Amino acid sequence: MIEIDRKKLTPDQRRRLLASPAGWLACGLGSGLAPVAQGTFGSLAAILPWLALRQLALPLYVPVLVLAFALGVWACNIAGRALGVDDHRSLVWDEFVGQWLALLPLLVLPGPWWMIALGFALFRLFDVWKPWPIGWLDGHMKGGLGVMIDDVVAGIYAAIVLAVALALMH
Repeated sequence: MIEIDRKKLTPDQRRRLLASPAGWLACGLGSGLAPVAQGTFGSLAAILPWLALRQLALPLYVPVLVLAFALGVWACNIAGRALGVDDHRSLVWDEFVGQWLALLPLLVLPGPWWMIALGFALFRLFDVWKPWPIGWLDGHMKGGLGVMIDDVVAGIYAAIVLAVALALMH
């Protein structure tokens, strides 16, 4: 059996990943192709579209998140099959959705610019630390849903902490 390196893409894997719109979306429009710290690069890249998304009213923002999640399940499922690895590090659309969830409190209680940085740091903390049930979900869920769901929970945890910080400021 051939051992697949979960950290590096082979040239053939990169070609297969970028051969479809699902692969492009799953790799965060290219941000997941960074040579190291793919999740961090994906989370950073997610802030750019969030700057536009934050202009949406909350009743529109939430359906956009649900749609982005559903697209992510689809795209990461296809990309994972193309790569032969369920949750390859290059698949970072989950970071986009998780980061957008983490920053959701800033739509309700706007704060200074550094609160965006705090939301980013909190999301990365929960995504890497993986407190329960994030670690369990990461280890037990497979396919596109498995790729996406642990980052959604990490985003929710980060959003809760960010909301408390914003409330304390106000």
